Parts: sequence; C-alpha cells; structure tokens
Amino acid sequence: MTTTSGDRAAELADAGLDGQNKIALGRLLGTGNVGYAEEGSDGVMRAEIRIPEDELRYEPGIIIFPHGGDIELTFYNDDKNTHCAVIPSNGDSKFIWLVNHSKGTAKIHLDGPGTYYYSSASGNDEGRGLTGALVMGGEVPDHAKQDRPPQPRP
Repeated sequence: MTTTSGDRAAELADAGLDGQNKIALGRLLGTGNVGYAEEGSDGVMRAEIRIPEDELRYEPGIIIFPHGGDIELTFYNDDKNTHCAVIPSNGDSKFIWLVNHSKGTAKIHLDGPGTYYYSSASGNDEGRGLTGALVMGGEVPDHAKQDRPPQPRP
C-alpha cells in the first residue's frame, strides 16, 4: 500500500520509522521536512539547520537552493549530545563540530546543479539517520559544460 504525502508522517510514526530505537536504530533517510534557502543582496544563499533534541535528524532534512553559488549554513545543535556535519563544497568537504546546545556556521561553495548529501560522522550518527541533502537547481556553470551541440531538454 502506498501513502499520499499528507499522511506520510503519520504512516512513518505508526510504523516506528520516525525516531531512534523504535523499529529501526534511527530515522530513515529522506523523512525530514523540506526547506528553502534565502538569497541575500550580497548573492550568498543562507539557510538554518537544527538538530532537535532526542530526534537525531537535521531540520529541515532537505534544503533547496535556486542555483549554485556561495552558501552559508548555520547549524544549531539543540540535542544533549555532540554531533557534527561533514558538508560537501567545491574542492574539499567542510567539517563543523557541534557540541551540545551550540551554534556554528559553515561557508561553502557549490556551483553545479544536483543533490549533495551531508551527515554527522561522529559515532554512528549517520547510520542512525543524521543525514541531510542540499539540492541545487539552476544550470551547469560554463566552465563545466562540454563542447558539443545543444542537447534536447525535457
């Protein structure tokens, strides 16, 4: 049986798949909320991400960006445990350590459209569901385009 998006949260809760130590060790991937980044007048896209207490998830779990570019992510760890975030960025990943009840900011650059995943690499956080996705819209940057005739687009 499939569910509609309106009752998805209730179905996950009934099945014990919405938190840690129920039917699974943690929350399933991709069960978080969707958020949108805001682009400032300086061209930097900003988003805030929380780790709610005792839920072992990023909130929102998925953040959508209108296009690639400079990004500033502010993390809030509201949990009683220490976590981190290993975030993709052009050239090298960024790491931010988040002790309990702390805040931290990461500046990254992602110039290509696509889905980029990040997670907490401390303990078994990632295996227990502390993962998130950054979804970049827009076009491929000119330096990454192949030299070929225009291709059909959907």
